[in-house]
Amino acid sequence: MSIWIRPFTPADLDAMCANTAVEHLDIRFTEVGDDYLVATMPVDHRTVQPMRLLHGGISCALAETLGSLASNLIVDTDRQLAVGTEINASHVRSASSGRVTGTARPIRLGQSQHVWEIRIDDAQGRLVSIARLTNAIVPRR
Repeated sequence: MSIWIRPFTPADLDAMCANTAVEHLDIRFTEVGDDYLVATMPVDHRTVQPMRLLHGGISCALAETLGSLASNLIVDTDRQLAVGTEINASHVRSASSGRVTGTARPIRLGQSQHVWEIRIDDAQGRLVSIARLTNAIVPRR
């Protein structure tokens, strides 16, 4: 059974992110599962640090994009918004080329708080980073 408030396609999610940092970083949604989202991001001049390895902060940007958008796909955004309140990440392997893939899955979906685990893998399926994002569900002003 799907957790989403209505059906979404990867193209719908890409369109939501037009003209944002998400588009600038070339984060592209590739899959919407019943309880997960998947997106990819390049390892290129926009996303590497000076040693030409994937920047840890940009990995967090991918993770927060996935987890925050996922929470907002669950709530009634006419009345509520999900906003990130805490993110932590462990970077366990470097990536220097290709695209990385992030997959967000819920850990807890409460009325006032959502917690997501976001796994970022390289093109060979090896774990690059693992993050946990907490979102507060707040009234829309």
